Amino acid sequence: MSRAFDRATTGRGRRAAVMAAAGLVLAATLTACSSTNPATVATSSTTGSSTTSGTSDIPASAFSDTTGITPTTVTVGNVSTLYAGLFKGALVGTEAYADYVNSQGGVHGRRILVDSYDDGYQGGPNKQEHEEVLQKDFAAVGGFSLQDSYGETVVAANPGLPDVTVPLSQTLSDLPNVFSPDPGAVGWPLGPLQYFKSKFPNDVKGAGALVADQPSAITKWDGEKAAMQSIGYKVVYDPQFDITTTDFTQYVVAMRQAGVKILFLEQMPANYAAAVVKALDQQDFHPQVVFGISTYSEQLVPDSGGASAIDGAYMEGITSLFLGEDASTLPAVNTFLTWVQKASPGFSPDLYTLFGWLSAELFTQGLKAAGDHPTRGSLLEQLKKITSFNGGNLIATSNPAGKVPASCYVISQIVKGKFQRLDDPPVSGPTKGYRCDAPYYYYPPK
Repeated sequence: MSRAFDRATTGRGRRAAVMAAAGLVLAATLTACSSTNPATVATSSTTGSSTTSGTSDIPASAFSDTTGITPTTVTVGNVSTLYAGLFKGALVGTEAYADYVNSQGGVHGRRILVDSYDDGYQGGPNKQEHEEVLQKDFAAVGGFSLQDSYGETVVAANPGLPDVTVPLSQTLSDLPNVFSPDPGAVGWPLGPLQYFKSKFPNDVKGAGALVADQPSAITKWDGEKAAMQSIGYKVVYDPQFDITTTDFTQYVVAMRQAGVKILFLEQMPANYAAAVVKALDQQDFHPQVVFGISTYSEQLVPDSGGASAIDGAYMEGITSLFLGEDASTLPAVNTFLTWVQKASPGFSPDLYTLFGWLSAELFTQGLKAAGDHPTRGSLLEQLKKITSFNGGNLIATSNPAGKVPASCYVISQIVKGKFQRLDDPPVSGPTKGYRCDAPYYYYPPK
C-alpha cells in the first residue's frame, strides 16, 4: 500500500479510498502477501525445503520475560485496522478463539484476554500500538492491518516479542519471531493449475486475468503466471486495473478480442469479482471463470447478479468452505461459526475472521507447550517446533516454523447460487478433503 495514498486521503474521500484499497488486500492474503523466505525459494516446481531454526535467535532476556502474564490470565494484543469496519473480523476471530479456549478452562489455568488496538489505517498509530503490545501484552496475536510495515520496526527491533499473525509486509513475515497459520512465499500451488489444465486442455492456451495495480497483487500474479507458464499455459490477457474501477466492461470487451477462454479472478476480492461477472453477463461473454478464495463471501452471488449470472464458476483455495458449506463434515467449521456468533452476535465472518481464529489457535498451541510458567522465550521456543498446522483442517496443512506454505487445495463450483465442493477427496479420508496432488511452485524475486 502506497504511503502517498495515505497522505493524500482525508475525511469522506479517505474512507472511500481505504475501502477500495482494503478490498484488494484479500487477493494477496492467502498466500501470505508476497512474502519471500530466501531459504525456501526455488526456481522450479519442486517443494521448498526449510529447516526450523533453534533458539539462537531468541534473546536470553526473553526467557525471563513474563510481560502480560498473571497467575490467572495471559493477555495478548491484537493490532488491526478497524477503521470503517475493515478488518473487524481479525479481532472477532481472535476473541472468538480466546472465548472458546477459556470455556474449557484456559491454558494451564490462565484465561486468554485480548487487548484490541485500532490503528485507524495510520502508520504512526500502528507502530505506537505495537510498542504498547511490547510493553503490556505477552504476544501480538491475530491482528491484520494495511499498515503492518510500521509495526514491523518494533517487531524487528524486539526479537523476543512473539508475533502470531498473517502479515501483509513481506519483511515482517520473514522475521524469526513471526509465525503465521498461512506462511508465505512468492509463487503458487501447482495443483489447482494442473486441475484446470486437465479439465480444459484447450482453454488454458487462452488464459486471462485481471490484476489490481497494487504491489502485493502484482507480485502474487507474477508468481502465479510463472507457475502457469511452467506447465504449458499461455496467458493472452492480464492487464492491471486501477483500484477505483467499478465498471469492467472495457476489460471484458478487450479480453474477448484477445481470445480469453479461461479467466482467473484470483487477484481480486468479492466486490471487484462481482463487478467483473456483471460485465461478462451483460456482454454475453462466457469464458470459464476461476475465483480465488479471496472472492469467497456471502455477498458474491447476489452482488454478481444472482445465480443465473455466476452459476458454473469455479473457486480454488487452501481453506475449507468455512462459511458453512463444510459444517456437516468438518467439526472445526461448526466450532468456528458457533464461537464467532458468541463473540459477536450477528457478525458475518470473513477471511480475516478465519485468520484471527487460526492465529489464536497457533498461539495457544505454542502456549500450551510452553508449560505452567511460560515466558516469551519459551513460547518462541515452542512455536519454532510447530512444523505442521491446519487448524482442525480449516486450512490446508503448512509449516509455520519453517515458513513453508500449503500446497494442498480445495476445488468448488457455484451451483444454483451455492458453493459446492467438486472432485475433492472425502473429508473422512487421509487428506481430510484436500487435494494434495502437486507441489508448490516457488518463483524467485526479481
